[in-house]
Amino acid sequence: QVQLVETGGGLAQAGGSLRLSCTASTRAFSTGTMAWFRQAPGKERECVAALRWADSLTYYQDSVKGRFTISGDNAKTTVDLQMSRLKPEDTAVYFCAATKDTVVVHISRQYQYWGQGTQVTVSS
Repeated sequence: QVQLVETGGGLAQAGGSLRLSCTASTRAFSTGTMAWFRQAPGKERECVAALRWADSLTYYQDSVKGRFTISGDNAKTTVDLQMSRLKPEDTAVYFCAATKDTVVVHISRQYQYWGQGTQVTVSS
C-alpha cells in the first residue's frame, strides 16, 4: 500500500520558519510529480509548490514565491518544503500529493495519492 508520510508543521510566529517533509513508501513516483497543497478553512485546496522529477520542474504559487522552497532527495522519495517569512495567511492544513505521471503540476485532480495532512498555524 502506497503511503505518503508527512512530518513537520506546527505553530510559528509571523516571520518565522517551518519545514515540512513528505516521504513516499515507494519509488514509484520517481518519474512523476510530488507536490504540497494546502487548504484553509472555508477555502479550496491549492497547490503551494511542486516538483516534477522528470525535468526537475519546480512550481510555486505566486503568494509563496521567494519565501518557500521545495526540494527533493536523490532517491526521489522525499520532498521537503522549507517555509520562511511565514504569514498568518499561510495558516492551513498542508497535504503532500504524488502521482506517477508527468502532469500539470498545480492541478489537484492530477494527483492520485495524498498524505494525511499536517497543520501549520502562523500567529501574528
